[in-house]
Amino acid sequence: MRIDIITLFPEMFDGPFGHSIVKRAIDRGIVEIHLHNLRNWSTDKHKRVDDAPFGGKGGMLLKAQPIADCIDELKSQRQYDEVFYTSPDGILLDQAGINQYSDYKNLIILCGHYKGIDERIREHYITKEFSIGDYVLSGGELAAMVLVDGITRIIPGAINDEMSALSDSFQDGLVAPPAYTRPKIFKGWEVPPILLSGDEKKIDEWKLEQSIHRTKIRRPNLS
Repeated sequence: MRIDIITLFPEMFDGPFGHSIVKRAIDRGIVEIHLHNLRNWSTDKHKRVDDAPFGGKGGMLLKAQPIADCIDELKSQRQYDEVFYTSPDGILLDQAGINQYSDYKNLIILCGHYKGIDERIREHYITKEFSIGDYVLSGGELAAMVLVDGITRIIPGAINDEMSALSDSFQDGLVAPPAYTRPKIFKGWEVPPILLSGDEKKIDEWKLEQSIHRTKIRRPNLS
């Protein structure tokens, strides 16, 4: 998979993409991530990419021209399955969406900033808008990182134990059950005996019951 990220701050991605699963996927050639500084497509002599919105409201907007030119250039080189835009009013990102996007070949992610982008870009260039929650961030870079991490980790070969990703929270519409590791007793707190029984059928039944219970209590919107 190839992911092209359009951003004002490409250096923000160095840390998150330089470690753990995403780095491993890049090193293995499973994922290509290309960062594009939007200012490189500015025709302004000072490389400005923002301007005040018509109508007199406060704040600044990313201009249409550099975004359009950047996307046009990328699309002239290959076909893209989706052009994402990170936006507070986009569709809430969930595991079902991430599963779908992980099958794509080429993606563009446009990171919003300031008060957003010129609406004409949203109407004519963006194919899907997504949000990671009902709150506002300084920019869309963090949301883009979340999307890339979520997609990358479930692509075959990105993690050593592929079955582990399939048992994550939300893969079956439920949150994960409680999990324990050694020691069996810690500060007097014991691991549930069923997990030590060796009876895989009963263990699976217990985990399912716990997942259903936890989902009802912690995430009733999923029930």
